[in-house]
Amino acid sequence: MSIRKLVVANGIYYVEIPEAGLYLLCGTPADSVKHLFRRGIIQTTERDGITLENGPNAILLSDSMVQNGHLCNLAEFPILQMLYRQGMLIPDHPNNTGRKPRLIGTPEQLAAQLRYIHRGNYGLISADEMISAGIDEAEAGELMRIKLKFAFGQIARPDAFVDCLPLTTRSIDIGDGVSIGRLAHNVFEIRHGDDSVQVDLNLGRHQTYPCPYPLSHAAIDRHYFAVVHTGDGDGWDYNRPAMGSVVIHQGRVFLIDAGPNIHYSLDALGIGMKEVAGIFHTHCHDDHFAGLTTLLQCDQPLKYFATPLVRASVTLKFCALLSIPESEFAKYFDIHDLDEGQWNDIAGLEVRPTFSPHPVETTVFNFRVLWEGGYRTYTHLADISSFSVLDAMTTSDASAPGLSPDRAKTLKATYLEPVDLKKIDIGGGMIHGCAADFAADESARLLLAHTARELTDAERRIGSGAPFGTLDVLIPGQQNFLLRDASEFLKSYFPAVPMERLHMLLNNRIVTFNPETIIAPAGKVPQEIYLLLAGKVEMLTQDPGNSHYLFSSSVLAQDPANSHFLFSGSLLGESAAINNRPSEETYRSVGFVQTLRLPADLYRSFIERFFSSSELIEVRKVEERLRRTFLFSDAVTNTILFSLARNCRITQVAAGERFFGGPEQIHLIGAGRLAKGEGDGAQVLGKGQFWGSDSLFDALPNNSKDQPTGAEPAPAFIALDHCEIYSVPLKLVSRIPVVRWKLFEAFRSTHPYAAPRFRETAR
Repeated sequence: MSIRKLVVANGIYYVEIPEAGLYLLCGTPADSVKHLFRRGIIQTTERDGITLENGPNAILLSDSMVQNGHLCNLAEFPILQMLYRQGMLIPDHPNNTGRKPRLIGTPEQLAAQLRYIHRGNYGLISADEMISAGIDEAEAGELMRIKLKFAFGQIARPDAFVDCLPLTTRSIDIGDGVSIGRLAHNVFEIRHGDDSVQVDLNLGRHQTYPCPYPLSHAAIDRHYFAVVHTGDGDGWDYNRPAMGSVVIHQGRVFLIDAGPNIHYSLDALGIGMKEVAGIFHTHCHDDHFAGLTTLLQCDQPLKYFATPLVRASVTLKFCALLSIPESEFAKYFDIHDLDEGQWNDIAGLEVRPTFSPHPVETTVFNFRVLWEGGYRTYTHLADISSFSVLDAMTTSDASAPGLSPDRAKTLKATYLEPVDLKKIDIGGGMIHGCAADFAADESARLLLAHTARELTDAERRIGSGAPFGTLDVLIPGQQNFLLRDASEFLKSYFPAVPMERLHMLLNNRIVTFNPETIIAPAGKVPQEIYLLLAGKVEMLTQDPGNSHYLFSSSVLAQDPANSHFLFSGSLLGESAAINNRPSEETYRSVGFVQTLRLPADLYRSFIERFFSSSELIEVRKVEERLRRTFLFSDAVTNTILFSLARNCRITQVAAGERFFGGPEQIHLIGAGRLAKGEGDGAQVLGKGQFWGSDSLFDALPNNSKDQPTGAEPAPAFIALDHCEIYSVPLKLVSRIPVVRWKLFEAFRSTHPYAAPRFRETAR
């Protein structure tokens, strides 16, 4: 055969047709290049005395923007690998033959990828955009000079170095006798002569894109001020996560950047998504940005800390990638702009962002906390420029692209400021740092990061390494911050109960569970309830039969009703313990998990004495019903779910009766089937399916041509069986990020080129 297809990972394939000179990467989720490195598909070779890499020269994009909560198309680093590491854009390089990387996909996905790659290359592209972000005209002019120096004098159009081939309803010829056609949504046939292969980029039920590198579990203590090292690699290192850190202050967790697979890193560290109090963002390159959407798996908007310039460039890239208005970014994140060059006080954690020259808007961060004898300080120097690069950029000509001498001098002094702990980008090349610049740095401890290679002898004499999961404690914790969190959770559950009464529950021990441990099995009456304080728990229900496809508004997803993930603030086994009945769920730790153990009899006595037991039990029954639906199955804690349950209207509809969904409500089918329309063309919705959320995305383009709009009357459904329908006010779910993200995936998932079988009713 002339075609060779390699299965790289879930949703990623590599198709080789040497006779046609085609090497096609099919599917580009986060870190797809690292998967190619790990499989040995990309290798280093030599041609005409020049060392270079091989690899793909074309990309087939997924029809779906999001699958199972994860982004499907992140082509920035694969394109960079082709342009620079393969040499397709480097002048006088043997691989620079005039042939550009090719992107193949739907017109919508092609347009989104071009916009996203453009922002990934340049960030803000004009002085006007910088001024709109809040800086003055003079500063915008100087920053544009620096940007143009990195851009070789001009901001190029994204299609100047990429060829786009739209794939619609018909097969297309991509040259050299190769054609690609769509057989169904996300299913393609690649043909060359008489040979052909099929590629299916759909993820299966519960499937996700895997992590390309192994991560060891670590138990992290919540100190007063400490730094956990989550990566010292770069965007090409397939053995380690990209450079990042977790800052712990007073037991609370803050991220610096969100690189690819950040959720795997948090799982390995025993940090649940709900514990992340905020993210400090340095810049928008994918190795610091691609994990941003995975942080939406939470029931409250995540605090987002960045300077206005960085926030503006990140917003533009985020929204370009998802084809959404810029206003949508603030609906997922709680934005806190930082003053550049100033110390910003965040509940006692002081942070100073400082401008750093880079192709996109970038800041380095200094963190400090006041303690005995003065401040303890951590400096995070991600994506800095080496002093030789700064020198080459420096010019006294205020009209030429480059850096002023005064700014260059100030930058070097900032980089070399002595601190207690400093992590340094030593990636080298045209846009990264150099360890030798810090040989005389007087900081107490230097860490070298942002590289895919081993440190040299000279580098090892300058700085230390920081393997994944290692911890630097700057101020030890002398109090148990988990008990503080437990107190806050219980107070939110029982706001009317006096604090001294809650101490009856708080006076119990904290229990730690190792990774992959069954915390409480199904089928037994729980003798204890666990309040989850740290880590991530999988809840497996006794209802594995829900394997149908969902079709809601425009949803193409599958019901994960028998497996859910819970984070801090969740109560494990509460309902079964209150009712003194066998549990229907098995609770299993993902990484290290810490819980407050509450004896079941004590908890029952507490409820009977300080709370209306019958009211609580009735609301908990509604909670359980909502928990088993697609929308509320993951990451929604008991406090939020309790509020939803109290405002949920349950309607019983007899077979043959009509149901009219009210406006500004999400309606979910708890049991039975409903038909929308009549005859053979009727659309049938079954258990777990939902509708009514389209008004949240009125400003977004919709792929489906037959969706009702907010101006149209609510559709009527006919019950085919006895149905139970849950109706929840839309305003209550609109600011729950994990739910809004699922609704967004549902809204965008039906493609106009999808085959009819992907519009089938529930099975």
